[in-house]
Amino acid sequence: MRTVIILGSTGSIGTQALDVIRANPTRFDVVGLSAGRNRELLGDQAERFGVEHTALGAEEAEQLVRDVEADVVLNGITGSVGLGPTLAALKAGRTLALANKESLIVGGDLVTSLAAPGQIVPVDSEHSAIAQALRSGTPREVRRLVVTASGGPFRGRSRDQMTDVTPAQALAHPTWDMGLVVTTNSATMVNKGLEVIEAHLLFDVDYDRIDVVVHPQSLVHSMVEFIDGSTIAQASPPDMRLPISLGLDWPNRIGAVGNPIDWTTPQEWTFEPLDDVAFPAVALAKQVGRAGGTYPAVFNAANEQAVAAFHAGRIPFLTIVDTVRRVVDAHEQEGALSLESLAAAEEWARTRADALLAS
Repeated sequence: MRTVIILGSTGSIGTQALDVIRANPTRFDVVGLSAGRNRELLGDQAERFGVEHTALGAEEAEQLVRDVEADVVLNGITGSVGLGPTLAALKAGRTLALANKESLIVGGDLVTSLAAPGQIVPVDSEHSAIAQALRSGTPREVRRLVVTASGGPFRGRSRDQMTDVTPAQALAHPTWDMGLVVTTNSATMVNKGLEVIEAHLLFDVDYDRIDVVVHPQSLVHSMVEFIDGSTIAQASPPDMRLPISLGLDWPNRIGAVGNPIDWTTPQEWTFEPLDDVAFPAVALAKQVGRAGGTYPAVFNAANEQAVAAFHAGRIPFLTIVDTVRRVVDAHEQEGALSLESLAAAEEWARTRADALLAS
């Protein structure tokens, strides 16, 4: 039996993780739970699963990880505030089931330098798919990683056709319900840019060997191309419980987690190249990832400010990524990478973005 701490237990990832655990009571034991603000639901979850140790907010979550013994820490916190708990989990020697992509992207070398081989298990569906496919060959046999994207609500539109889209339209994702920021990031493709950076950091593959392909059916969650021309894909109906279950018990699979593809009905899977003119966020993310240091933190923070401004009705949709680019272009790396330099870079990026958005 694996003992588990779930950070962000009241969010989408956390509640689905508890569904997996509830269905497998002899396989997992929840020993700690944390939430951002939802104290009432957190209390209900603790009572239902018999959990004594709970935390509210990122700082308490970090302390929980340090103080409570556990085999696995599932980090389902939203945003870069998850960095502290991620570092705490790695320092404590826990297996880190990572759904909080921002902590890896923002933390960069701070995170990867702490992680032992295999200590970080990705929970994002794309990176879980890549991790599964990579078991088909050795690192030297990998030619490229192919990250799939649904294309979001504006797939097929030109840049000019997205001039007047509304916040409600940006949140109308055809496949996933991921909350305001992540769903908007899917519409701009910023989320896919962040996933490219995450793939580079997780799997140590150069950016010029990581591609994004649009796959609107969202059945193939990502692929690995090998040097002999073979491409190994992981496919399943969209259901986050599958990658969550693998994160909790990697590399073991758990029965009856999700439903398989129904092969008795006709299937049509399509794949399209990404339009980098309409959706420049992925190319910008690769630029940011290559720069490293505090640049990914600046990219992420500026985007959060711009997304908030868009949903407040202060800027049009296309200004989101345009603002992020302007903030990134104005940034200059100062000093060595540290928690302090990351915090300072994020604060600078938010201030710079707000000034640009106000003008």
